[in-house]
Amino acid sequence: MQFCLLRVLVVCCFLCVPSWSVAQNPNIVVIYVDDLGYGDVGCYGARRVNTPNIDRLAAEGCRFLDGHSSAATCTPSRYSLLTGNYAWRKRGTGIAPGDATSIITPGTPTVASLLQKAGYRSAAIGKWHLGLGADAIDWNKPISPGPLEIGFDECFLIPATGDRVPTVYVSNHEVVGLDPNDPISVSFGDPIGDEPTGLKNPELLKMQWDHGHNATIVNGISRIGFMSGGKSARWVDEDMADVLTQQAIRFIDRHVATHAKQPFFLYYNTHDIHVPRAPHSRFVGSTELGPRGDVISELDWSVGEILRTLDQHGLRDNTLVIFTSDNGPVLNDGYKDQAVERNGDHTPAGPFRGGKYSAFEAGTRVPFIARWPRRIAAGTTSAALMCQIDFLASFAALVGEPLPNEMQFDSENHLPALLGESSQGRESLVLQAGVLALREGPWKLIEPGKGPAVSKQVNIETGNSLALQLYQLSEDPGETTNLAKQEPQRAAEMMERLDQIRDRR
Repeated sequence: MQFCLLRVLVVCCFLCVPSWSVAQNPNIVVIYVDDLGYGDVGCYGARRVNTPNIDRLAAEGCRFLDGHSSAATCTPSRYSLLTGNYAWRKRGTGIAPGDATSIITPGTPTVASLLQKAGYRSAAIGKWHLGLGADAIDWNKPISPGPLEIGFDECFLIPATGDRVPTVYVSNHEVVGLDPNDPISVSFGDPIGDEPTGLKNPELLKMQWDHGHNATIVNGISRIGFMSGGKSARWVDEDMADVLTQQAIRFIDRHVATHAKQPFFLYYNTHDIHVPRAPHSRFVGSTELGPRGDVISELDWSVGEILRTLDQHGLRDNTLVIFTSDNGPVLNDGYKDQAVERNGDHTPAGPFRGGKYSAFEAGTRVPFIARWPRRIAAGTTSAALMCQIDFLASFAALVGEPLPNEMQFDSENHLPALLGESSQGRESLVLQAGVLALREGPWKLIEPGKGPAVSKQVNIETGNSLALQLYQLSEDPGETTNLAKQEPQRAAEMMERLDQIRDRR
């Protein structure tokens, strides 16, 4: 009788435990890198820079050979990753200025809000670049809406990019370290205040600008836009990787200490390897590639610190870590940092054509690695066509949380492919640069578009052409031979399907 009563009590206690404690959904860490090319890390072929921690992820997980951001620039890729929708469907999702208002409005379903419903606690750390606030931002007052209004529990942000003002961190709704007696003013139009600029005071610069980055000087580097005030809150570029990595580690540490039975979602957005490339002194000279190579080493260190923290807390086996980039590579993106001169035989884009800003393959085909020791076989590769836009639907399937209305999303559930359990990824994928491109298997169609064929500022082929372009990537990964005239029916059918996708919803 006592034995039976004991069994009943055990069963009752078991049923009272929250579902996430029983099933123990994995922790999820997305390490979202800036401007890292397919060929920029060792496990994808780099030989001029060492990336042992990123390579470790690949050795312990699955390395995807055909993984993509949804766009060849940062803001639209970040919008698509979080919302599960193509950014070109919504106006105002181009590269956001430093004072942009919130692009993702409260109430919009996001990866963070979906995981929040499934019992996760989440943080957004690092580069945001999706706008903040509902109106013209007053940086001296609480700033809302932002990440906390779309599903994150906490955040520590670079509001836009490192090369744009304001050069301050935002924690939750507040600028970090702001002195109320030294208020911040920001302008992306007329100059404000009397601070020196790169245009008028080049003698004050420790890194010379090349194009577009010649306004207010902060920390010896001139930026896009004008800023006055906020001197106590301004960041030091060389310390940025340390600051952001420490914030990510602190989130994990706090979570383990106070919410150990609850899974977490860390959306960690590095500033590296975006311009201005100002590595900490520990990494200066660590490669032969100059500052661009050195910040790749710094990035790899950041990845290693996250992995070390997971190991210390015994979280390695049940944490899904995804490492990927918001778009492809660029060398000279506005500063004279010797990225071009010291590149040598390093191939940032791997075997692909183009880079950041480009409709060619290197604009969106990026490093894409998933590690989850409990589920993903170590040291595997996958040729499945994958995209970050599918994190929303795939994570929903992972945690058993239904999407509000699947027909409202471009996101597709490719969890089996993400876990390396299926070789089948997307059947089709629309990619965004100045024009749209459609991938179907090895075939790629680029719609006709106006504009220069080469961006003179960054010296990258844009993919723009008045002619329809069609490439067979398995035979021609460098997109050297346009087959549109040899395959007119295929080209016409793919163009029709692209239009159908564009017109949907």
